[in-house]
Amino acid sequence: MGLAFPGHSAPGAGFEVPLEMLGACHRRVESQCQTLRRLAEHLARHGADADARTAAAAIKRYFETSALDHHADEEVDLFPALLESMAGSDPVCLRELTAALTADHRELERRWRALKRPLDALVAGRAAALDAAEVEAFVGLYARHIEREEAELLPMAERLIGAAELDRIGRAMRERRGV
Repeated sequence: MGLAFPGHSAPGAGFEVPLEMLGACHRRVESQCQTLRRLAEHLARHGADADARTAAAAIKRYFETSALDHHADEEVDLFPALLESMAGSDPVCLRELTAALTADHRELERRWRALKRPLDALVAGRAAALDAAEVEAFVGLYARHIEREEAELLPMAERLIGAAELDRIGRAMRERRGV
């Protein structure tokens, strides 16, 4: 079958344009979610073969590093910068948005831990199955989360955050990844 492992190529945008990089990260999350779906189907048909183990390792690597870095990029740097940009005006809507997106991150991380167990078994060479409903719940939540960030959060950040603060966010993103 030869499962593809999207999301491990160079980003389409760099740290010097952090909002674009966050959008590029969304494309990689979507690709990894599709690989996770394909893996669940592959396991049902072919079991824990070499392709399944390789795919499981790549998916784990992505969601245990890049996805968590992405959540931190937003929660530690972008959300506070956006809230600070609203000083003097009514940030209630923005606080609700960032609180909801942060809650999504915690739910995604919780759902990931449930999916990680069978992936750990696969990587270790043991037979395992992925619960299709769990996969769909995880993928669906990520899709809704990304849609909201791209429709509401990133356009707002582009309008409200100045160049100097965007540069600082880009540096923080680079440092978080040890680049």
